[in-house]
Amino acid sequence: MQRLLLLKGRQLHKGLILIAADFAQLRPFVAPLDRQMMQPVLQSWPGPNTWIVPAAEHLPHWLTGGRETLAVRVTNHPIAAALCRNSQMPLVSTSANPSGFRPARSALSVRRIFPSGIDLIVHGPLGALDRPTRIRDARSGATIRG
Repeated sequence: MQRLLLLKGRQLHKGLILIAADFAQLRPFVAPLDRQMMQPVLQSWPGPNTWIVPAAEHLPHWLTGGRETLAVRVTNHPIAAALCRNSQMPLVSTSANPSGFRPARSALSVRRIFPSGIDLIVHGPLGALDRPTRIRDARSGATIRG
């Protein structure tokens, strides 16, 4: 993870997003949530909805950004979901760009932006979104990024 953060120039305090094939993969990373808080989260998945939820106590600083919360999403992207299923764990999700720059939208663009430092590019179609996923806070329901 340190290598990824250095490659992107991403600051530790920002934290990261975990994506998973299903909520069961995220459960060890999430503090217990009450049913009322969990209902809208689960109803929005799988899909392009990232939620800020209370984090389990044991998570590293680089994942949470030092907060008591964690950003999580059950992805509906078939390749990302397959990677999570095959690895049997959630994966860190981040855009393919240096922090503060527009994300790459093709494998060729990734190679141009990062001529070294990337071990593998998984080829396949991008998701249908033309912007980052919406981020909402599960505790308040507030939209953090629309």
